[in-house]
Amino acid sequence: MSAHQIVYLVFGIVLTIALAFDLGLLSKKNKSISIRQALNQTMFWVGLAIAFFIFLWIEGPALALESSDATGEISRHQLPFEFLSAYLMEWSLSIDNIFVFILIFNSFNVKEAYYSRVLLLGILMAIIFRVIFITLGVALVAKFSWVLYIFGGFLIYTGYHMFKANDDEQFDPQTSKIYKFLKSFLPLVNHDGEGKYMVRENGKPVYTTLFVVVVLLAAIDLVFALDSIPAVMGISKDPLIIYTSNIFAVLGLRSLFFLLRGAVTKFDYLQQGIAIVLVFIGVKMLGEHYLSMWMSKTSQVALSLGMIVLCISGSILYSIVLEKKGTPKDYIDDSVK
Repeated sequence: MSAHQIVYLVFGIVLTIALAFDLGLLSKKNKSISIRQALNQTMFWVGLAIAFFIFLWIEGPALALESSDATGEISRHQLPFEFLSAYLMEWSLSIDNIFVFILIFNSFNVKEAYYSRVLLLGILMAIIFRVIFITLGVALVAKFSWVLYIFGGFLIYTGYHMFKANDDEQFDPQTSKIYKFLKSFLPLVNHDGEGKYMVRENGKPVYTTLFVVVVLLAAIDLVFALDSIPAVMGISKDPLIIYTSNIFAVLGLRSLFFLLRGAVTKFDYLQQGIAIVLVFIGVKMLGEHYLSMWMSKTSQVALSLGMIVLCISGSILYSIVLEKKGTPKDYIDDSVK
């Protein structure tokens, strides 16, 4: 069994146990989750990701030897740092997801008692879609390497528009194409069915708002994946890193939602921080050939990691400082112009 196969096996076993633990001990049906519980669950998933990073570090020499056969010589600790960078990239993008999730819950008046169950099902669906999306993306890049340049240009385009976006462009779940598509061929009702996804009315099956919310959560996460997966490919080409970093970040999204749902709307400039990171990675993907002439792959990963930490933490701290000073966001925007 190869080193990559061993890591995949360990990842699958750990993931299965963690999900069983999360579902059996950390989650209770139709119960709201407190800030303390959310913090514990977030620490659980982050700690698990860090433990996996340590495991990759231990397996580093064997992984590097196998990867070197296919991609050229790499450092023994390059893949672990690629995982850490990719995980932080996905984790920071997850924070941006939370704001949209809040809009969806508020728009359909979802009761807080149903939040956890709806999020869990939506996230599990999102993982399935992401695995399919990643598999197609990896296969496409393997066959046509020039696709990475398209991904790089797309990230620059997305980052630029994300940086310029304002509150007037806020997502409205009720007018989204996904919701209109569901309404066009499914009988929907404007209630939650007391926690059910489908109920019978007048002898016919109808779908509740909870069903709609689950579909929207999975679909919106897939839309976000159009940015995040190319961004991770800009950090690592190894499918192992792309799969594991994505899944770890998405699985921790539910607890992160409960931890940050009250604070995420105060991070006014988080979107700009993420936008800068996307543009940086896009530029790096376009210039990777020339960058590799004077900087090793390991140094490039370290540069990406530092940029992600700097931009995300800096944008959050900047938002907090302005909030404490009571400086209106509109005033800052006008002064920049």
